[in-house]
Amino acid sequence: MFAREGYSNIFATVLFALLVSLGAYYLNHWVSHIIYGVMALLVLFILYFFRDPDRDITPGENLVLSPADGNIVLVEEVEEGEYIKEAAIQISIFLSPLDVHVNRLPVSGRLEYLEYHPGVYLMAWDHRASSMNERADFGIRHKSGMKIFFRQITGFLARRIVYHIQKGDELTAGERFGMMKFGSRMDILVPADVEINVSKGEKAVAGKTILATINS
Repeated sequence: MFAREGYSNIFATVLFALLVSLGAYYLNHWVSHIIYGVMALLVLFILYFFRDPDRDITPGENLVLSPADGNIVLVEEVEEGEYIKEAAIQISIFLSPLDVHVNRLPVSGRLEYLEYHPGVYLMAWDHRASSMNERADFGIRHKSGMKIFFRQITGFLARRIVYHIQKGDELTAGERFGMMKFGSRMDILVPADVEINVSKGEKAVAGKTILATINS
């Protein structure tokens, strides 16, 4: 299964590979076979990158689930001034080009806040990326009344953020809501009194890894 956001990329890559391979047919025998091999690897990489596996979502109304696959590169207390507007714990997940890039909702609730910010393209692991890179910010109010804030952030290779949710939507944890293309980062911020269940260096899986527990 492939992410719908990647259909145009897959089509363009396959078409490009076919055209280059047709041109290579008239070249030296060994050169043409090298080009065929490179084009085949390119197509396989694009298909692998845009894979969208089904997931058995971890159940639990008071759980904050990971919205992305990747390595947890930061767990620290910060001041969040856009949506939560108080001390918060920030968990940052770095997605390499080999990770699944389809994003899933971390909690159920109403989407109260949504802002898109154009920006630069620093490396995704740079701490400045959270405020300077192209990003989309989301704020969900959980049924307990707690505010959960998260953001999609493009990396050096990524040039496009995609999301399919709108302000006012009632959302369900674990559902797909968009993706970030070709290497990026996801930040999740929860109020400082929430129980954190992960630490820096761990691997997160979207819809399955429990990042935090909301104590009602």
